Amino acid sequence: MFNDVRAVLFDLDGTLIDSAPDLGAAADKMRVDRGLASLPFEHYRPMAGAGARGMLGIAFGMGTDHPDYPVMREEFFKNYESCMTQRTSVFNGVPELIEQLLGRGLAWGVVTNKSMRFAGPLTKGMNLFATAKAVVGGDTTPYAKPHPAPLFEAARLLRIEPIKCIYVGDDERDVAAGRAASMGTVAATYGYLGSAGDTQAWGASAHIKTPLELLALLK
Repeated sequence: MFNDVRAVLFDLDGTLIDSAPDLGAAADKMRVDRGLASLPFEHYRPMAGAGARGMLGIAFGMGTDHPDYPVMREEFFKNYESCMTQRTSVFNGVPELIEQLLGRGLAWGVVTNKSMRFAGPLTKGMNLFATAKAVVGGDTTPYAKPHPAPLFEAARLLRIEPIKCIYVGDDERDVAAGRAASMGTVAATYGYLGSAGDTQAWGASAHIKTPLELLALLK
């Protein structure tokens, strides 16, 4: 499906790694610390891709317009910093996928809306990312996804034209960002998906149900 691809860029949470257990634990600790009942992990998982906004929304029904949101967000961040590699794992098939990409001479990198406060230590602390040629966070450029700026920055770091990159992610904003950057886009439907209804409506170039399905799309 994709021709003349020289690099593959990936979203992080819900695409390469399953960080939902640690994100959920960070938010749930806030509930327990306030004497509230712990929530089942399944409540948190679908919104893990939305970070603090998603986790605080599940834990407390709190929106970003709530006056206490900034303080609560920082508490969540500190909780997450203390546990962010305790339960996080790489999705099945991802190590093999990266090995295959490298074997085909393709570069790869990460573009996430996670701030570098977390994305930096997380990727440095996991062996998977040793061969990544770019890690771009949500605050690396003045804009986060769905703006294309982070994807353009990753392509710049790789020294590869955006049109010769594809972007893989599990959220509609990933597809929107990739399209805006003139990249081929792949929706990872095994990810968190947030409150998504029909992922076919995102307008992605292709959809994959497992990481290794990506290989069949690369010519």
